[in-house]
Amino acid sequence: MRLFVCLLSLVTVLSSAECGNILIWPTEGSHWINLKIVLETLMDRGHSVTVLMPNSSLYMDVKETDHFAYHRYNVSISEKTMHYFLEEFLHFTMYEMDQLNLLQIHMKFYQLFSKDLDLCLLYCDGILRSPGLIDKLRHEKFDVILSDPIYPCSDLVAEQLNIPLVYTLRFSIAHTLERLCGQIPAPPSFVPGAMSKLTDRMSFTERILNMLFYLSQDVLAINLWKKYDKYYTEYLGRPTSFCEMMGKADIWLIRTYWDFEFPRPFLPNFKYIGGIHCTPAKPLPKDMEEFVQSSGDDGIVVFTLGSMVKNITKERSNTIASALAQIPQKVLWRYAGDKPDTLGANTRIYNWIPQNDLLGHPKTKAFITHGGTHGIYEAIYHGVPIVGIPLFADQPDNLAHMKAKGAAVVMDFNSMQTQDLVDGLNNVINNTLYKENAMRLSRIHHDRPMKPLDEAVFWIEFVMRNKGAKHLRVAAHNLTWYQYHCLDVFAFLITIVTVVLYIFYKMCKSFIMRCCFRSNRKSKKE
Repeated sequence: MRLFVCLLSLVTVLSSAECGNILIWPTEGSHWINLKIVLETLMDRGHSVTVLMPNSSLYMDVKETDHFAYHRYNVSISEKTMHYFLEEFLHFTMYEMDQLNLLQIHMKFYQLFSKDLDLCLLYCDGILRSPGLIDKLRHEKFDVILSDPIYPCSDLVAEQLNIPLVYTLRFSIAHTLERLCGQIPAPPSFVPGAMSKLTDRMSFTERILNMLFYLSQDVLAINLWKKYDKYYTEYLGRPTSFCEMMGKADIWLIRTYWDFEFPRPFLPNFKYIGGIHCTPAKPLPKDMEEFVQSSGDDGIVVFTLGSMVKNITKERSNTIASALAQIPQKVLWRYAGDKPDTLGANTRIYNWIPQNDLLGHPKTKAFITHGGTHGIYEAIYHGVPIVGIPLFADQPDNLAHMKAKGAAVVMDFNSMQTQDLVDGLNNVINNTLYKENAMRLSRIHHDRPMKPLDEAVFWIEFVMRNKGAKHLRVAAHNLTWYQYHCLDVFAFLITIVTVVLYIFYKMCKSFIMRCCFRSNRKSKKE
């Protein structure tokens, strides 16, 4: 009888399980790191995961995807070309921007983004111009495609395969993708444009700057997207646009949360899942733990500028090392460059550090970071105050958020002097307000109905179960820009009011003229 009950329970569980077939669009860098965590969880839940893997990639490694199914495709870009573009971008954002005016910065960004679009379209060609690959994907009958929209054309494949599309995204500059394509509201009066470094409490001048930032980025994006519009129209054989196709996405998984974001309006198909990669700290390697414990009551400082920055100039490394040597804490510094001449006895350099585990260690007093989203969220998760040294991309904006929330001080990488870094560290470590604010953000992060990773997986499975989530998309996708802003309604109402006023004016004028005429006739008779 017990055996029968066990078998019946097993059959019930198996019959209710709904395992899906998921296609993953290629991506790079930290975008791929975020995606991998979700994929591994989906596989643990019994889903089949297939990754589209280019033959040339900087961060996607076949060895890392051995436990995923994958389809290789050819891209006519060498890794050398990709490295060159990345180095050009990093050098400009880290060292050149401070020497240029606003117009020159915008022109350089336009050139860089234009190059990036050309590279992205070559990736698109590798998949879309390969009839054999598309036929193979169609034959495998996928239930959903998961993609980061920073890398385009997944919407075209979703259209060809007739399957739902789920986006996972940190943000686009000035929220152009989310606003113009996803139709999420973003009033410039209190929603700062992403990468504007503004907060939700803006002065009149800042609101002007925010409005101009939105407008300038919209103009830049629309001009750049013309390449995509032409490509999409040619491929589908009908007039369409990049933004129109993106707007067909069923769910947008946004990799932030209200512990970090400023409050703003959002839509039912936008889900905020910030911190999906964060986990409780695990024990450190033995030699590292011994070094950490040797810090005594002073504790430790964790320092990293991320995985993309392998080296910095000798002058900058000496400035930083000199500052670290002056604090009582022990410092663990992830750094791949030459050993600085001013390195102190309290500082150890590592090619790699278990960042999450160190931030979760009870002896950690502060985190020096470039401000990448991964590190920011691990600091929030563990309640560690930050000394920020932003370098490029979203990092200045990320640290502006943390500074506004009272959990960070921010330095300028190029102008920072030794004493600046010493003062910043002492302030963050010794002023208890920074730790209290960091812990407050940590409590907000943990106090939510569902863990962020579970929520991401839930919504992907939701889309598979319901064959999409079009019922969550607003009707704004079907409106023109003038209909969305009710300009046609305003024009109609203004016309009606104008006509009524005009008729009223004519009637009054006619009445006055008649009165005057009668008055004149009466006076003549008298």
